[in-house]
Amino acid sequence: MKRPKIVTLICVIGYLSVLFTFPQVFSPSVKKLGLMMPALYGILVAAHFISCVGLWYFKKWGMQLYLIAFFAKTLFYLTTNQLGAMFYFNTFLSVIFILLLIRHYTKMSPNL
Repeated sequence: MKRPKIVTLICVIGYLSVLFTFPQVFSPSVKKLGLMMPALYGILVAAHFISCVGLWYFKKWGMQLYLIAFFAKTLFYLTTNQLGAMFYFNTFLSVIFILLLIRHYTKMSPNL
C-alpha cells in the first residue's frame, strides 16, 4: 500500500523534531533532573525516531510505538515538572497526528 501524503508529512515533522530534541539529551537542564534522566530521555527520543521509521514504512507497530512514546514522554514531562509552552504545543501537535494516523491504521501493514 502506498503511504498517504499526510503520513509522509507527519514522518518528516517527526524526523525534524528528533533532530532538534536529540541535543537536549546532553543538556545541563536534563542532567540536573537526576542521574538516570538523560538516559531515560534519550530512550524516549530514540523511541520517537524508531516510531517515525515504522510510520514511514506504513507499519502498524510504528503507530503503536508512536502512542507508547507519546504517553511515556508526556509522563516524563509531568513527573519532572517540565510544563512550559513547548510541552503544550508538542502535546497538541502529537494528539492531532495521532487522530490523523488512526484514520489510516487499518490500512497499515501488520508485518514487520
